[in-house]
Amino acid sequence: MTATAGQVGLTGPPPTDPGRRPRRKGRAPRSARSREANRAGLLLISPTLLIVTVAVVLPILWAVALAFQRVRLINVRGTGVIGEYTLANFTNVLTSPGSFGALGTTVVYSVCGTALAIGIGLIAALALRTPFRGRGAIRAALLLPYIAPVVAATFVWSTMLNPQFGVVNWFGTEVLGWEAPIAFLSQRSLPVSVLGMQVEIPIALVTVILFEAWRSFPFAFLFLTARLAAVPDVLDEAARIDGATPTQRFRHILLPQLLPTIAVLSVLRFIWTFNNFDDIYLLTGGGAGTEVVAVRVFDYLTARGDIGAASAQALLLAAVLAVLVTLYLKLFGRQEESS
Repeated sequence: MTATAGQVGLTGPPPTDPGRRPRRKGRAPRSARSREANRAGLLLISPTLLIVTVAVVLPILWAVALAFQRVRLINVRGTGVIGEYTLANFTNVLTSPGSFGALGTTVVYSVCGTALAIGIGLIAALALRTPFRGRGAIRAALLLPYIAPVVAATFVWSTMLNPQFGVVNWFGTEVLGWEAPIAFLSQRSLPVSVLGMQVEIPIALVTVILFEAWRSFPFAFLFLTARLAAVPDVLDEAARIDGATPTQRFRHILLPQLLPTIAVLSVLRFIWTFNNFDDIYLLTGGGAGTEVVAVRVFDYLTARGDIGAASAQALLLAAVLAVLVTLYLKLFGRQEESS
């Protein structure tokens, strides 16, 4: 006897939805799998979190605690996290002579050094964009200022700029006709006649800015070279066919492609230059109008032995840097991102 269609529907397996996938036996629910993945991720990053906490977070918290306490080298061993908190360190730092002058010098040094480094790096990247024999050797040579030890680099510059036996002053007096050697690293200002007017140039500050630009432009050169290599050649060829000049091709084709990279470089180089200490300290020691906030922090810590004031100065430096970077991102970050 054959069963009817209705009997098959009643006695056979229940109908299944074709759009619904059957669950495999032994497979864990989605929520359980996500919890296992989260636990595995936390387990993998736990060594990094531990290192960052010990090497970065705890020292920052300790510096914040010291900034609000009267701590000197003689009583630092007896100082704890909980103590007599006060704002005296911030008051002393803000009212000390030369505090705002050092801040202004730091801003000028950071802005000019960053702009010059990125500008020189951009020029070098554009000049070495077209392949030619020896391009690889030239690119490698341009990295020397960035990879050279800062002590060696500052020693070479100090020797070259020495007013007694430096090659720069010898060339200036013997070839260019300077009246007298110039103390580039120890002279605060240099009177220069421009269109019949006497202009005082902060020669020591200009020198350390040029050193910063020379030392850090290879970093920008690497980033911009990599970005230029990703620009399609078709765009440049089409512009050449249409008769565009090199300036027009750079302005309308290359520059829009480079703006996001330039924005990132500006933020990174400004942060690093704003916190820079070793270049200026090794070249001028912070004298001749080159004292930046980082040098003042070092002086508070070593010359005066005032750890609380040094911590307060460091916190103010970080706060000013955070405000300046936030303003930059608010004013220019969205424009460069949209472009």
